[in-house]
Amino acid sequence: MIHPSVRPPLSNIQAELLKLFSVQIAEKDLLELKKVMAKFLLDKARDKADSIWEELGYTNEKLQQILDNE
Repeated sequence: MIHPSVRPPLSNIQAELLKLFSVQIAEKDLLELKKVMAKFLLDKARDKADSIWEELGYTNEKLQQILDNE
């Protein structure tokens, strides 16, 4: 397989995905890969949200108070 030289402004993940998709893969494999990437990004977002939640000292009760005041 040929690995073309890719220069910015592409990110490292974009460059890797271009290498991956330079070959034909089955639609079912593409769908599975999309699901894996979506789950990865969702997990990262949840981890970040949990970190912010803890940093701000939020609790379920505090969130309910905020919602009740709006």
